[in-house]
Amino acid sequence: MAQALKHTVVIIGGGAAGIATASSMLKREPLLDIAIVEPSPSHYYQPGWTMVGGGVFKSPVTCRPMADVMPDRVKWIRESAASFQPDDNMVTLADGTTIAYELLIVAPGIRLAWEQIEGLSDTLGKNGVTSNYRFDLAPYTWDLVSNLKSGRALFTQPPMPIKCAGAPQKAMYLSCDTWEHNGALPNIDVEFHNAGGVLFGVPAYVPALMEYVDHYGIGLNFGSTLVAVDGPSRKATFKTEAGEVTRDFDMIHVVPPQVAPDFVADSPLAGETGFVDVDKFTMRHVKYPNVFGLGDAGSMPNAKTAAAARKQAPIVAVNALSVLNGGEPVADYDGYGSCPLTVEKGRIVLAEFGYDGKLLPTFPKWIIDGTRPRRLSWLLKSEALPWVYWNGMLKGHEWLVKPHEKQDH
Repeated sequence: MAQALKHTVVIIGGGAAGIATASSMLKREPLLDIAIVEPSPSHYYQPGWTMVGGGVFKSPVTCRPMADVMPDRVKWIRESAASFQPDDNMVTLADGTTIAYELLIVAPGIRLAWEQIEGLSDTLGKNGVTSNYRFDLAPYTWDLVSNLKSGRALFTQPPMPIKCAGAPQKAMYLSCDTWEHNGALPNIDVEFHNAGGVLFGVPAYVPALMEYVDHYGIGLNFGSTLVAVDGPSRKATFKTEAGEVTRDFDMIHVVPPQVAPDFVADSPLAGETGFVDVDKFTMRHVKYPNVFGLGDAGSMPNAKTAAAARKQAPIVAVNALSVLNGGEPVADYDGYGSCPLTVEKGRIVLAEFGYDGKLLPTFPKWIIDGTRPRRLSWLLKSEALPWVYWNGMLKGHEWLVKPHEKQDH
């Protein structure tokens, strides 16, 4: 017989956004009754997978037991969410359990739609086909990169939205850096196939990135969307305005299309895009006042990055607590996102921006415009970055954000 549970706050998703929000709420109200619905036994530092694919990290450092990062005072429900009944303040889980709530926070992340590219699922992890968007495949990326001495390497980027929009380029730059250092780069034809029309969505950062595109001799192909992969034949097919184009490859790094999880897209909480339909400033649902959404599952038109979730979490925490106490949201999200674009080992172009591409720098100008790249070897060549992330973001340390202050629209 299915259970019927009840908690004051129910958070769907034990990823970065969900756990950080729970930690932030508990720092403010330590006795608050919070349940997190999360089926995975492991928590991943996903930005680190790019570094695994670039030979900087080993994959185990990007994974920790979920129990190690789950806040102590949270009730962890180890099951998947199946549907929402917001008119009844209820969530139904995959095993039939129902959970009643006073306030709901939805942060289950985004779904990688591998199936939208014909033939891809059958050849991932072999035939030179890889992706840093999966924990188990990132080591294969490094295996391919470190062993390729000549031929053609393709790197793809699908239509937006995707999480960590800089990751497709980072995989390419780190690969080129390796090939340059081992002398193979002149013998490798590197192509970037981007479904979009520009190298990066915020124009201020394009010149610094173009310097590396030119330096590595990368061929740019805009409006080029990967639609099929024939692994055994090592052929990739792209849709372009001029028709379909097929390219041979020796290795291909694929970034899959990405969509809202089905149980969100098919629910009353979804907007036209399938993501949780929230006000982009307060992150409260546009129809249900006791529902909030954040992270990659939210409909906000920001870059879907861990840095964005880091900024959103305390804002949702403050607003949610205000609503629980009978008030209205008191803090706004400015669309902050960050893409530290690693252009070679130890060097980045740090892109920080808000809604509509507004520059929101928290670092000196020379870091942002790439004129004097900052050395980050202490992060890139050690395990420091994952530990900074887990201990800072997930445990509720709120540097670089002032959630109590109303920000200008």
